[in-house]
Amino acid sequence: MESKFFNRELSWLSFNHRVLQEAKDPTVPVYDRIRFLAIFSNNLDEFFRVRVASLRALEVLKKKSQKELKFDVTKLLDKIYKNVVKLQEEYGNIYLNDIRPELEKNDIFIVDHTQLTPGQKEFVSEIFNEQVVPHIMPMIVAMKKITPFLRNQRLYLAVKLSEKHTVNVLKPGKRKRYKYAIVEIPTNHINRFILLPKIGNNNYIIFLDDIIRLFLPQIFYGYNIHEAYSVKLTRDAELYIEDEFTGNLLEKIKKSLAKRSSGAPSRFLYDKSMPVPFLNYLKEALLLSDEDVYPGAKYHNFSDFFSFPNPGVKSLTYPERKPLKSKELDSYPSIFSAAKKNDYLLYFPYQSYEYVVNAIEEAAKDPKVSSIRITQYRVAKESKIVNSLIKAAHRGKEVTAFVEIKARFDEEINIKSAEEMQKAGVKVLYSLPGLKVHSKMALITRMESGNPKNYAYLSTGNFNEKTARLYTDYGFFTANEDLTYEAERVFEYLEGKKTGYEFKHLLVAQFGMRQGFQGLIENEIENARKGIDAKITIKVNSLEDERIIKKLYEASSAGVKIKMIVRGICCLIPGVKEMSENISGISIVDKFLEHDRVYIFHNAGDEKLFLSSADWMKRNLSRRIELAFPIYDPKLKKLVKDILEIKFRDNVKARLIDEKQTNQYVRNDGTEFVRSQDEIYDFLKILNK
Repeated sequence: MESKFFNRELSWLSFNHRVLQEAKDPTVPVYDRIRFLAIFSNNLDEFFRVRVASLRALEVLKKKSQKELKFDVTKLLDKIYKNVVKLQEEYGNIYLNDIRPELEKNDIFIVDHTQLTPGQKEFVSEIFNEQVVPHIMPMIVAMKKITPFLRNQRLYLAVKLSEKHTVNVLKPGKRKRYKYAIVEIPTNHINRFILLPKIGNNNYIIFLDDIIRLFLPQIFYGYNIHEAYSVKLTRDAELYIEDEFTGNLLEKIKKSLAKRSSGAPSRFLYDKSMPVPFLNYLKEALLLSDEDVYPGAKYHNFSDFFSFPNPGVKSLTYPERKPLKSKELDSYPSIFSAAKKNDYLLYFPYQSYEYVVNAIEEAAKDPKVSSIRITQYRVAKESKIVNSLIKAAHRGKEVTAFVEIKARFDEEINIKSAEEMQKAGVKVLYSLPGLKVHSKMALITRMESGNPKNYAYLSTGNFNEKTARLYTDYGFFTANEDLTYEAERVFEYLEGKKTGYEFKHLLVAQFGMRQGFQGLIENEIENARKGIDAKITIKVNSLEDERIIKKLYEASSAGVKIKMIVRGICCLIPGVKEMSENISGISIVDKFLEHDRVYIFHNAGDEKLFLSSADWMKRNLSRRIELAFPIYDPKLKKLVKDILEIKFRDNVKARLIDEKQTNQYVRNDGTEFVRSQDEIYDFLKILNK
């Protein structure tokens, strides 16, 4: 049977619909529903800036070149357009019919410029004159004469005007002459949401957009204001540097960052109540095509909802559950004495990330530590880990940081932190041309009894204190000499010292990770054909690599039982007779982002379990330096399997991955409700007693 695959882009849109489902779920506290609206909007912006922009670039290829693709670009873009319009309609309905009424039940009212009391008008007038006016720069739009440049993802009001002094002198039969203008809403300087003075028990919030609407007559003094509609332009943000092999890569990226805001249009979002003649004028004046234009609601840039003000009602968010401490780790005086005794595995954000922060800080202070090596993919602002590396360098330790400056949308902050470290004496290594370094690892060398002793920290997630509170990830401390030896070889490769390594324990992309995973799948196929119990269990963010998917289809056909948890893109179609009938899958979207990757191969009862930074995507297996590390300790293996089992029992936040991509929730019979993220916290809490 010919292998079939879900389209990657449509599968991603299906994932973003699952995010939207969280915003719609009435059991989710309203401020967390608002956060999911922000996540959905932010995701969609990135999708257009990168994926749709890339497809649009493919669309301009000559027909002969397009034939080399496995899909029709124009048809795919049309499907994306229809899907996105449908999702945006649902989004608007959720905001208007679910979120706003729920806020109002809790005495929180979103008002516009037409609903303000005299006192509120006076309040916003002060804000406008003192905070907004300095940032207002209206721009005239004139067909074929003046084409203002709209900056990427900034909000604007498109305004239709007429001169006041021409109104009364219009001759019979003559059409009124209108002018058009654009005003930027300066959300880069002022919060998008303004909390107005409280009236009784009622709290009032107004969009900055509506404050500017109120004062348009003041901005355009001497003009009549006829109409004003919000618009937003998303531009191509792909840097196209994946395959750069020559030149100074760092300088190229710095230059590309400066150009990012001026990329080609990929989506012009407009208020769908805008009259067609007004829209057509803007399209022609701003040099937009029909393919650029997407209808939206009155307000855009809902990613700003991350900063939506809560007037202090704690019950409107999920109750905070403090990250758990590890009783066993706390019983040791240092991370080194603990790791020397046993391997340790932590699961964030359920358990405290402070152990990682403290380990790097401890290494920086410890006089016996001679060197620290670390990879950094996405760095937190004001990172304690970066500060510890700087302190270690000041203390004369050899500190090497490999900084990935191709981490999309984090290039700027990564470069900034890298430059700060360099000034302090940290040896900073930048991106490898043609490859992204996505592995998450640190290696600390400590002199013990006159000899160097290595300690490794390997993880599925970044060295980022902020995301560690939001993403589920495993962190693994070990002094196992087999693992630390191979971790050192990875760093040597990154430092450009040697090539041609053979890894017996770690699976390393560029050094046989793909072949290693394929060999493990083939082993299960062989066992199934021999009549031996054969199983594969995976948990990933994305499953897209066609070669791996074909191998999984082959395994299913041979009788291997395959269970999957895939948060995002899933190009594998499960449950298809004679192709994938032995494969089942779910996706979990809840308050924490499911980010850890787990691979388990039954291996005739002698299970092989890997945790990894890598998804099964072509880019991870072919164009990155990735790491999958084995868990050998039976106790830790059981821990990972127990956590996975809780996830597979989820019948509250789990959705089925099926042929139709309908995002149906996993059904429960009403006798037991399992919300895995809550259950895991309770499980780890009991385990720690």
